[in-house]
Amino acid sequence: MQNTITEIKNSLEAANSRIQEAEERISEVEDRLEEIMDGEQKREKRLKTNEESLRELWDNVKPTNIRIIGVPEGGEREKETEKIFQEIIAENFPHMGKEPLTQIQEAQRVPYKINPRRNTPRQTDQN
Repeated sequence: MQNTITEIKNSLEAANSRIQEAEERISEVEDRLEEIMDGEQKREKRLKTNEESLRELWDNVKPTNIRIIGVPEGGEREKETEKIFQEIIAENFPHMGKEPLTQIQEAQRVPYKINPRRNTPRQTDQN
């Protein structure tokens, strides 16, 4: 009878130690899972921020959409845009010199929507 009780105690102690080891492993896995989830959330937030920044940059870099009235569609591909403008100016202002007085130096694309977080340039009144 004493041997049986000792065997049961030994098997209970072995089972208890295995349960404690399993609980420790589960706790470690849960901690690791929480770290992974936090890292994933941070990565998703960075990805969203990067996508927004890229979208803003692309809006500023995109080629300008200039519609030229009176030029058939595809006509601007055949001729350079500068030549088209020179032809239009020569047609409408025949007495102007061969060199146009107005030259396009730079054109910028305006974003479709205003980003409230982005600073906007303000005009200052200088008197």
